[in-house]
Amino acid sequence: MAAVVLAVTGTLTLTLGPDNLHGLVETRVELAVRRVASEARAGQLSPTLEAPARVQLLQVVSADGRVIASSPGLRGQRLTGIQVDKPETIYSTESTLTGLRDEKEAQYLIMAIQVHTPSGELVTVYGASSLSDVNRALSWLNAMVFLGTPMALVIVAGITWVVVASALRPVERIRAELAEITGRDLSRRVSVSDTGDEITDLATTTNHTLDRLERSAETQRRFVADASHELRSPISALRTQLEVANSYPAETDWPATGARALAAAERLTGIIDELLMLARLDAGAIPDRRIVDLCRLAEEQVRRRAGGKIPIVLDTCGRALVLGSPVQLDRLLTNLLDNATRHAASRIDLRIWVEGEHVYVSVTDDGDGIPPEDRERVFERFTRLEAARRKEKGGSGLGLALSREICASHGGTLKVADHSPGARLIARLPLHRA
Repeated sequence: MAAVVLAVTGTLTLTLGPDNLHGLVETRVELAVRRVASEARAGQLSPTLEAPARVQLLQVVSADGRVIASSPGLRGQRLTGIQVDKPETIYSTESTLTGLRDEKEAQYLIMAIQVHTPSGELVTVYGASSLSDVNRALSWLNAMVFLGTPMALVIVAGITWVVVASALRPVERIRAELAEITGRDLSRRVSVSDTGDEITDLATTTNHTLDRLERSAETQRRFVADASHELRSPISALRTQLEVANSYPAETDWPATGARALAAAERLTGIIDELLMLARLDAGAIPDRRIVDLCRLAEEQVRRRAGGKIPIVLDTCGRALVLGSPVQLDRLLTNLLDNATRHAASRIDLRIWVEGEHVYVSVTDDGDGIPPEDRERVFERFTRLEAARRKEKGGSGLGLALSREICASHGGTLKVADHSPGARLIARLPLHRA
């Protein structure tokens, strides 16, 4: 940027500077010549002409070459080197004159005009000004442009290098500290300066990012550990049953053993399906979505569960349209009803209604309920409360976590509402209007 600015400035200076300086000299000489020409027309010439400032030489010469009037600096010499063809017209030229004033040789701007005196005589008025000051100024100007511009660029480059290096030194420090942080130890943080500038904001944002990464890594490790534990239990139970049956084939009730093995396989399948769906949701995968009527899904769920130990009472609803994945929304209802079935004592109430711009799904059971301090913890993955563990009612601790993720991916929420006796879970999803 400095190079562009200096180049443009130097070009304009070299282009316009000489013309401006010469124009000033021409203006002064022309004014002096015209003033003397006016005196000649009026017949008021004096033998000694007074030259104005910066116009050193003035002279009036007759047609036969006789000097009528002259400024003191000419010392009896005549100004020549310019041809005047027509009266009342200014002519100018540049010429080198010698022996004038105290200079051995100098370049002058000479201007001349012919006028008639009152007696009818044709005289020529000459004026000259030295160009030494102009040439000296142009020499300094060229030196400043051709020598000063590179020097200025070198100085600007040096200052820029020092300033930018100093400004980026904290960034390099943050980069070096980040390079030392590995996945094995995410507890380290970069140092935050107290300057309050953008570098401080960068370090603070970096530490917040590391906090999120550490929490994510810890959640992933805990998730893998819990998943391994949950998968190990049904696999161990299935293996034990099959080993016992294989060791005592004659004493084994094979239909009962097959039924237990099938139940364990179904539990494994359910856990794996939920893990896969959670993985897709965590990865931000967006399935094909279309308009889904939650009332029809609820009616289908109740129809499939008809004849179970715990009856499901569906509050009649008309239409509750949601734009989403039919598979995920069906899984949402399945998980909520499965959870309520495991904890209900005698009844489950399922209600779906539209209010404003949202569709609400409420699943209520009459079981032991969820303590207020555990109403957020139940949505953590592989979390099972002590009451559920004591009753040994199955479940992997993934159902409610998956349900909340499904609601979040559809722009909704899932929470535990106040209710007694039992528990009530309410999902809220955006209403789709045709």
